[in-house]
Amino acid sequence: MKRYIICLFLFIGVSGACLTAGHFLTRQYQNTASPSAAESEIETMGTVETTETVPENLAAANKNQIRHETAAPKGEFYLVSEDGFLLVFGKDKETICLYTHIPLMDFPLKEQERLREGIWFMDMMDVIHYLESYTS
Repeated sequence: MKRYIICLFLFIGVSGACLTAGHFLTRQYQNTASPSAAESEIETMGTVETTETVPENLAAANKNQIRHETAAPKGEFYLVSEDGFLLVFGKDKETICLYTHIPLMDFPLKEQERLREGIWFMDMMDVIHYLESYTS
């Protein structure tokens, strides 16, 4: 029984030391951090609240820099068969985005020909839906 009491006091002592050290470290960090020019501190009833002002209509401030693309963008992902398995490449046709481990033989002959040539997709969800439609 004496061992349990010693362990309990040891646990309480170590826990108290950790909590005290954590309190002083966070308090020191809060005192050294200074608010930026756009921030202000308001003290009410012993608590400090930090507020930040943000310019209004920030999105409209750079409307001259926005470009609108009128042409339909080319696909972002390229599904192609290599060594009998399907791989998903990125827009540059060099970066492999996904190893599917799906054999080409799981697809009908017409789709096998399309996959040997490669199929462009706009996003990864289109690729996943395509693969699900033929593998499930």
